[in-house]
Amino acid sequence: MKKFKMPTAYTILFIIIIIVAMLTWVVPAGEYQKEAGKPVPGTYHQTDRNPQGIFDILKAPIDGFYDAVDVALFVLVIGGFLGVTMKSGAIDAGIAAVTKALKGKEIWMIPVLMTLFGIGGSTYGMAEETIAFYPLVIPIFIAAGYDAITAVSVILLGAGVGVLGSTVNPFATGIATNFAQISLGRGIGLRLAILVLGELIAIFYTMRYAKKVKNDPSKSLVYSQREENKEHFLGKKEDEFPEFTKRRKIIIAVFALTFLVMIFGVIPFEDLGITAVPTLWWWFGELSTLFMTSAIIIGLIAGMSEKKIVNSFVSGASDLISVALIVAISRGITIIMNNGNISGTVLNYGENLLSNLGSVSFTILAYLFYIPLSFLIPSTSGLATLSMPILAPLGDFANVSRNIVVTAYQSASGIVNLITPTSAVVMGGLAIAKVNYGKWIKYVWKLLLAIFLFTIIMLSLGVLI
Repeated sequence: MKKFKMPTAYTILFIIIIIVAMLTWVVPAGEYQKEAGKPVPGTYHQTDRNPQGIFDILKAPIDGFYDAVDVALFVLVIGGFLGVTMKSGAIDAGIAAVTKALKGKEIWMIPVLMTLFGIGGSTYGMAEETIAFYPLVIPIFIAAGYDAITAVSVILLGAGVGVLGSTVNPFATGIATNFAQISLGRGIGLRLAILVLGELIAIFYTMRYAKKVKNDPSKSLVYSQREENKEHFLGKKEDEFPEFTKRRKIIIAVFALTFLVMIFGVIPFEDLGITAVPTLWWWFGELSTLFMTSAIIIGLIAGMSEKKIVNSFVSGASDLISVALIVAISRGITIIMNNGNISGTVLNYGENLLSNLGSVSFTILAYLFYIPLSFLIPSTSGLATLSMPILAPLGDFANVSRNIVVTAYQSASGIVNLITPTSAVVMGGLAIAKVNYGKWIKYVWKLLLAIFLFTIIMLSLGVLI
């Protein structure tokens, strides 16, 4: 008997499309009156049923792509931007330079590197890119008297908690805010607080374990592999990382400036009562233009030829085609619900369910709801596209701002993606470090519990303040 394998996110989402289409044949059709694109509580009324057939099911992802073309294009442009930047070697060189500068003071590598990886996770969803740093970081930590779990913790938790506390991450926060129909800048203060405090908790946890292992190597969770790991990692040549030249320093500056401009462009200063600073009201069209322009500038600074810039951009964009397709298929579910006239009915069920719930209770329930859903759909972009058209309006009925729903989603998704065995980032990093998955769970479970409780507190405060 063949061992069961979890289907891909594409298959799971397409199965959901089929199930939702079947529901259009049995669930009563209905809709709400809307003001400014939002459903008005208490205005639900039944309408004519419009059940969706086989052709509608097959066409749903195509219609979803048309409906989310601005998001999909933005994802591809971001991919191109990252492709050109990574090809320049600036990010690799920058982190390698920091690592080299702190050699001999390895304990301080923990807060510095985790902060850098956290910024990467929060701003551009740094995940798969971290795999390249394991061969550099692991030997340094083992040589300094720490263990492989310490190195994994620095990289995986550093970037992972950054994604959990995403501020302007286009794949988590950007897509979610788009389908929640709010500005990317809304709720950025709460998300920034979660990022900073979350990273501090993770840094403290990692440093505490590292010091314990340094003082008594037998306390290491992988102590039985100590000699084997020394031979394996220290007997190998470290991967060659590019030199951190003046040109690459300028590229890092342009890279960082691009995200600062992005943040400025999306913050709704006018809505916050700030009139001294102009509100640009930028969205995916303007942001795509920003990142495309920055990609060209970075390519030119790096001294790339026209052909190399284009090839690097296209290669980077191709790496994210899967994300663009996930968005399209996920959006197809909403298309089926809307065309089948059951979106309003689902919202009405939610409104009735929430009638006796307070705003804090709703927020906590939304967070708890997203945790198992994140295991089922590990793609942050797919989960956002699938759920936000329903969960965000439900927040309106519970008097919960839509940015709180977005923060609950990304926090739940972020904590799951620190341990999910379906993630290539988790399993790939552990494989390189020769750390058993069970050992990783044993190491990280207390931190996960702390971050879980911390997130609930922060979400509750976000509702109350």
